[in-house]
Amino acid sequence: DIDNDNPLVAREQFGPALPIVKYSSVDEAVEMANALDVGLGASVWSTDPDKAREVAARIEAGTVWINKHGGIDPRVPFGGAKASGYGLEFGVEGLKQLGQPQVISG
Repeated sequence: DIDNDNPLVAREQFGPALPIVKYSSVDEAVEMANALDVGLGASVWSTDPDKAREVAARIEAGTVWINKHGGIDPRVPFGGAKASGYGLEFGVEGLKQLGQPQVISG
């Protein structure tokens, strides 16, 4: 019985606590998740992979895992949405964030 205004929910979680919030519909759950100011990562848990992908696509987060949470692959870009993170890391896109192109013409 914890609401979205509670700091355990409203602030970005980096463990070891994880809030579990009750909801009445998937639309309500997505609305509550997207109402937060942060969006580094989220997870969707379901026995229906197609429905899970539909819900995941609606969540405003840098990474949305399905039936797992926190797994990072260095070949895949990782970064946050909203007030989470400072750009991307990992993958080609992450490498591009670290470099500065230079053009020498002459």
